Amino acid sequence: MTLFYSVYILKCSDNTYYTGYTTNIDNRLKAHNNKEVHYTKSRLPVTLINLTHFINKQKAYDFERYLKTGSGIAFRNKRLI
Repeated sequence: MTLFYSVYILKCSDNTYYTGYTTNIDNRLKAHNNKEVHYTKSRLPVTLINLTHFINKQKAYDFERYLKTGSGIAFRNKRLI
């Protein structure tokens, strides 16, 4: 079995976006919806709008970090949402 590393983007109820990294998207979404994530707990409900899978852990981590930069936010807004 291949383990996938996932980078995800959530749209929050206040029209902000949350970008994260996980190996188990189902558990991570439950954590968001159970108010266990500081940023999103006051911005519920959240909607999953993009999910990108990687086989390589480092590439997933690098992509998540990139999406949080100025040029990564511009890329997200133009290409991913």
